Amino acid sequence: MTNAAMIELAKQDALNRTFTFHYDPGHGWLEVTLADINVVDLIVSAISRYSYRKGTTFYLEEDCDAGKFIGAYRNKFNREPNIREIGDGAFIRNLPRVR
Repeated sequence: MTNAAMIELAKQDALNRTFTFHYDPGHGWLEVTLADINVVDLIVSAISRYSYRKGTTFYLEEDCDAGKFIGAYRNKFNREPNIREIGDGAFIRNLPRVR
């Protein structure tokens, strides 16, 4: 598969899927993949130390990084991302921070 085909596949995945917003009693995080971040043209180094990461999955904290992603998604696709909320976010605090 060519690089262009892989990028197009990642764009279609980002357009068609529902992102998960995890929260606990004190905070919330938007779950995205490294491919999602790349598709919307964000730079990983722009993600704050308040977000978490497990492999290629990022949990973007709600006050800054999730908003950056959602704004970039809007700019890229001219629509809001589909987001569902789940109150299971306590596990995220035990993951390594992005930095």
